[in-house]
Amino acid sequence: MPPESDQRLFFLLQRAAHTLRLAADRRCLAAAGVTTAQLGALFAVQDQPRLTQQKLARTLGLRQSAVTPLVGRLTAAKLVTKSAHPQEHRAVVLELTAAGAAALRAAGPEINRFNLEIRDLLGDDGFIQAAAALHKLAHRRY
Repeated sequence: MPPESDQRLFFLLQRAAHTLRLAADRRCLAAAGVTTAQLGALFAVQDQPRLTQQKLARTLGLRQSAVTPLVGRLTAAKLVTKSAHPQEHRAVVLELTAAGAAALRAAGPEINRFNLEIRDLLGDDGFIQAAAALHKLAHRRY
């Protein structure tokens, strides 16, 4: 029989993710006026020029129904623009605005500080092992 802590790993991961997301959201909002969800979308739009909303949903691992309001908030804040896709009449193309690029630059140092604090807490080896383990979990198909 595995130890109780092994049986509770999933719940510990959920709790840690929730705690970290709240802390990161507070920091990103203070530094750049965006949440971590918005920041993830901005990074995706920056990294994939002329990204469609559908591809954004796949990139973020979200349903289209979750991405639509997220993109709505980003366009309302003038962080991204939407335009018609040149070939697909129902698709929308997203592009980063100057304000969106500025938000990414403003959030960067805070995210770096946050990662350094986590590295200090876990130690270099623990940080590297945790990152590798989380990468495996995030990219495995269940």
